[in-house]
Amino acid sequence: MGNSLQDQLFKAGLASKKQAVRAKKAKNTKEKQQRKGVDVIDEAAELVSKSEAEKRAKDQQLNKKINEQAQAKAIKAQIVELVSLNRVAERGETEFRYTDNGTIKTLMLQNDTRELIIKGVLNIVSVNEQHDIVPRAVASKIAERDADAVIVANSADDGIDEDDEYADFKVPDDLMW
Repeated sequence: MGNSLQDQLFKAGLASKKQAVRAKKAKNTKEKQQRKGVDVIDEAAELVSKSEAEKRAKDQQLNKKINEQAQAKAIKAQIVELVSLNRVAERGETEFRYTDNGTIKTLMLQNDTRELIIKGVLNIVSVNEQHDIVPRAVASKIAERDADAVIVANSADDGIDEDDEYADFKVPDDLMW
């Protein structure tokens, strides 16, 4: 066990005498330069520091991505909780149609709930592919977190245009499309 690493490499056939002489000469030259005060550039140390810097940058990117995913998941959970606590579950016989991503959807509601949606007191939100009716205040909180979750959000001034030629002609209340 008293063999040096160099002897062990020779016996294993992993190194030759020529390589050993070259390594010893490079080491001696480096030591002489250090004694003279010449700055010696250690390429191996530079490579190690460069790879560590790259690894740190990659880790920071990964941590940032993980944090963004966790934050999105937390926002989604907040929206689900807001909807579940403030859901209006009144269903009825009157149809209410609205558009969702280019498709026309239909909800069966009671007349008073339908009127409240038209006036903007109640809004329709979509969470986990399910559409629910919530009060306007809750819908505004949901819109702060995810604007795409609010499907129908009417306001009292929707549809009023000062330059409208047909402003004097009111649409009947019982007209359904």
